[in-house]
Amino acid sequence: MNRGGARGFGRGGGKPARNQFSVVDLTSLAARGGGRGGFQQRDAGPPDTVLEIGSFMHAVEDEMLCASLVSDKVPYFNAPVYLQNKSVVGKVDEILGPINEAYFSVKMSEGMVATSFKRGDRIYIGSDKLLPIERFLPKPKVTGKKPVSL
Repeated sequence: MNRGGARGFGRGGGKPARNQFSVVDLTSLAARGGGRGGFQQRDAGPPDTVLEIGSFMHAVEDEMLCASLVSDKVPYFNAPVYLQNKSVVGKVDEILGPINEAYFSVKMSEGMVATSFKRGDRIYIGSDKLLPIERFLPKPKVTGKKPVSL
């Protein structure tokens, strides 16, 4: 069985030999979906329903700092956040603080200014952009007998 060298890569592959350049036709990659995966991220617009996720505290370096109002869920990074009327405020940038008292910062979208908000203003998020808090907690150790190996 050959595990290296110039053979055994299948489907015409392998690394080019030293001092040779591999030419890639970028138009053919785009036509087939963009190389690896072919995933295109689309802007789906605001969700049908939004949940109250946070309360504005204060502006910090052109971003807004919010206290999380939901103790059993954590927002995705880069998840869009909205006003109650579903107009986009920005995207979740960082999540801060202890698990039982989380805060998050929001990078403002174009045309939005963090200093225009008042303390206590509510921020909303789509329910599909929340993770359960259990994901961030240590898993309990399972006590029991180990399987006996043969």
